[in-house]
Amino acid sequence: MTVYLLWHVGHQNEAGAGGATVHVDGQTVYIDEQDGDDAKLLGVYSTLEKAEERVRRARLQPGFADEPDCFVIDEYTLDEDEWTEGFVRVLPVS
Repeated sequence: MTVYLLWHVGHQNEAGAGGATVHVDGQTVYIDEQDGDDAKLLGVYSTLEKAEERVRRARLQPGFADEPDCFVIDEYTLDEDEWTEGFVRVLPVS
């Protein structure tokens, strides 16, 4: 079964020229949580159409209306591993 996760990214980053906020990079919504961006999970939907309908409704609400192009719909298959390997932590350089 396929499900659709709907995210919205509230941007606070300073990744652009002169410290400007970057919202979309090409066709992809930009996100840098370490630079202040805030990803919010709006819901998990059984069809793409239901996720898209939620985007339409969210765009009418405060906050979301300020960044109407910053929604991301990710498609996942239930019961399927997404992260299949371990990871390492990289400490920040002082």
